[in-house]
Amino acid sequence: MSEPSTAQPWTAHRERRDALRWVAFGLLGLAVAALAVQLDARLGTASAPFLGRYKIRVGPGSVLAPLVAAAVLWSASQGALERRSWRKIQLFGYCAGLTWAIALALVDGWSGLTKALGSPEEYLGDVRRVGDDPLAYLRHFTADAPAHSVASRGHPPGPVLFLWLADRIGVDNHVVLGFLITALSALTIPLVLSAVRDSVGEAAARRYLPVLVLAPYAIWVAVSLDGLVATLGAAAIVCGLRASRTKVRKKAVWALAAGLLVGVAALFSYSAPWLGLSIVCVYFARRRAFLNIVTGIGALVPVLGAQLLGFGWADGLVAAETDYASRVAPYRSVLWWSAISVVVLLLATGPAIVASARKLRNTAAWPFLVGAGAAVVFSIAAGLARGGVEHAWLPFFPWLTVAAVAPEKPAGELPPTPLLLTAVGAALAVVVEAVLITPW
Repeated sequence: MSEPSTAQPWTAHRERRDALRWVAFGLLGLAVAALAVQLDARLGTASAPFLGRYKIRVGPGSVLAPLVAAAVLWSASQGALERRSWRKIQLFGYCAGLTWAIALALVDGWSGLTKALGSPEEYLGDVRRVGDDPLAYLRHFTADAPAHSVASRGHPPGPVLFLWLADRIGVDNHVVLGFLITALSALTIPLVLSAVRDSVGEAAARRYLPVLVLAPYAIWVAVSLDGLVATLGAAAIVCGLRASRTKVRKKAVWALAAGLLVGVAALFSYSAPWLGLSIVCVYFARRRAFLNIVTGIGALVPVLGAQLLGFGWADGLVAAETDYASRVAPYRSVLWWSAISVVVLLLATGPAIVASARKLRNTAAWPFLVGAGAAVVFSIAAGLARGGVEHAWLPFFPWLTVAAVAPEKPAGELPPTPLLLTAVGAALAVVVEAVLITPW
């Protein structure tokens, strides 16, 4: 049955207002970035989007991306997402999200799936260092951190070892590898949908699907190893939710699995443990405090295991912060970059972030917003958000818009799928990918 478009005209009015607010905030943010360039602010970079020439580009994804967006929006408007079984909904969300990310990447042709991997500043530059002895690489990772590539300086060794393993099992073609990474990253979609269903109900999860699938941050999902962190973090939260509601004999198993996944994610990104805060909040909300101990033990297992093999996670974090403080911080103004990072967050999450912020108190999914929001706030407050947040915050973006499908009032009626907000965000992603910025 199709969703009625006239049942709640006040809801449609609020949706239009949220979209207009987002546009206004976005334009203001872009003006701030332009002002920073005009004032020769200490940005520490001459790269896009601050300097360069703008040129429209057309690729295979220029046609595919709008078709994917239109198909998802049409399915939602016709009520197809209300009629299908839950398994089919998850499969549809995964396939649509994967196609959307691939389509956006293909606007740049096949290089959209390979250029990030082939860059000398990306992780493949470090795969050669692993050679035939990954244990030696682990043992010397912290000591050799200053000599590592720009990409791996702020990360634990997980991404490099993942690429090394992929190469060892024969996945050495960059196009195939890029597709594999994107396919694994897209698993975030059905996992987040499962978490939303568990916390606020299936109806809300179905209406959240278009927002999640057509999110503008999908521009950075393709070939991003931070997308793997997003998948691991989402899987951990799903396990934590299962632990808080299953039979007694299974609680410890799910809680341990949640911790193990957080620990593995921590070996890919130093910011990943923040997702564990969402799990803590879930246990708090459902009065399962004892599970925090089990999940905490599980999280320590991969980290301590890596330490036994030679990599100290805490030492790696200190080395990354020291390198950041000497290489980046002196040349990038914390004030300007904090503002610019907020603009990136606003644009990456699309207009749904405005509705989500407005209705935060009206959803039982608040633990997800607390975990992701705390990570973002800490990153900005600590002065760490000085470029690269579009990738670093990928594990947090999906959780920041979950309240977009919350009722307008606590315990009120669910609003229709926010099709306007979703469409505006999708249009932004298509436009941004169609604009090529080249150096002066």
